[in-house]
Amino acid sequence: MSDTATTTTVLRSAFVNAWRGLATTWRDEVTFRVEVTLGALAFTLSLWLGEGTIVVLAFGALVLALELLNTALERLADALHPTRHPLVGAAKDASAGAVVVAAGAALLAGVVVLGPPLLARLAGA
Repeated sequence: MSDTATTTTVLRSAFVNAWRGLATTWRDEVTFRVEVTLGALAFTLSLWLGEGTIVVLAFGALVLALELLNTALERLADALHPTRHPLVGAAKDASAGAVVVAAGAALLAGVVVLGPPLLARLAGA
């Protein structure tokens, strides 16, 4: 097999695995579906306002990426240590905390970037 064929096979496999991870997370994690929905609404609002689209996309991607990592860590921790353990619980809580911090930053950025043009639009300016 040539190097090009090998690279193509590896890349195809990587994308298939990544999409499987996204699909599984979508199916199993309510929070991921909520975050995707809120991100889509924020993106739609940014398009309607003509402001902040890049900021919304960047923060949305950050929140979703951290949610995927959080899910991966939780599943790995549960597989390796299925019984309750304080260190496993602390690691899972810290991972979830990272998602909360990113979501809070996304919300704050959304208010700062989208708030003024939304208020102006609603006021008829």
